Amino acid sequence: MSYTNHSLTNGTAGQQYQGILERVLFSTLTTVPCCVFLFINGTMLFTLRSKPVFRETSRYILLYNLLFADTAQMALSQLLYLLAACRVKLTYPVCGVLSMLADLTNEVSPFTLMVMSLERYVAVCYPLRHATIITIRNTAVAIIVVWAFSSLNVLTRVVLLLEFPFKDLESLQMKDFCSDIAMLIGSMSDLYDKAYTCFLFISATVAITSSYVGVMIAARSASTDKASARKARNTLLLHLVQLGLSLSATIYNPILIGVSRIVTRIVFVRVQNVFYVCIFIFPRCLSSLIYGIRDQTIRPALMYHLCCRLKLTVVPAKF
Repeated sequence: MSYTNHSLTNGTAGQQYQGILERVLFSTLTTVPCCVFLFINGTMLFTLRSKPVFRETSRYILLYNLLFADTAQMALSQLLYLLAACRVKLTYPVCGVLSMLADLTNEVSPFTLMVMSLERYVAVCYPLRHATIITIRNTAVAIIVVWAFSSLNVLTRVVLLLEFPFKDLESLQMKDFCSDIAMLIGSMSDLYDKAYTCFLFISATVAITSSYVGVMIAARSASTDKASARKARNTLLLHLVQLGLSLSATIYNPILIGVSRIVTRIVFVRVQNVFYVCIFIFPRCLSSLIYGIRDQTIRPALMYHLCCRLKLTVVPAKF
């Protein structure tokens, strides 16, 4: 009897030890790349404010807004991930604030991509009117509208959460870890989340696809600069890829809910970790890599700041 109890104790301890090791491993594999890309994104943001050409050009201002939202989203997502990995359970108000901030920054990205696509469409299809349409003032207004519309969605979610009878709960302490799924309490919140996700996906896809088709048609015109049209077409394709990766976060919750019903909890946690890296971390670091390497104006300044402004000098060898 004592031998059996000792074996069960050893088995339980071994499983707990294995679970801790697995959490540490996954936390390290996600935190290290996240910190690297947070540094790259932070350097990119600093680069976009370092020269007047970046501060006074609409497409670079829009890029700054996109990178800022992606960087904030990545930082908040990693914070929530580490809290869950450390088995820290928050209260509903604290989790609600973190989740709403994460939702806000997550929704700013696709709307900013829509505005960036329309800017490229105007640049190719209406080159003579581009300077009068895409001004610094109009760009600032567009960014304010993007944040205001995203904030309105967050406020709607807060109002729906207030309808939940929190007073009937024994405590505001959450029984599960903080996440978007945990905050979808009530049928109205879930229904609104699905409806808004469909609206966001369809509107962003239609806007970028229409801009791409318009650029393709303009590229066949004899009066259009072929090189400019080709570059704009490639940029819009990148926007479409970025949009797909960004909006993949909108199907994150439905996929996890479906997976949780057919697999064990430990398998579900592993699948969740893989999806987190592919859906949240990777898309948020893509913008800085694409524009930092592809844009001939940004690349030298970005490399200069990434190298901490160190200029390597070649010392001739002495024989």
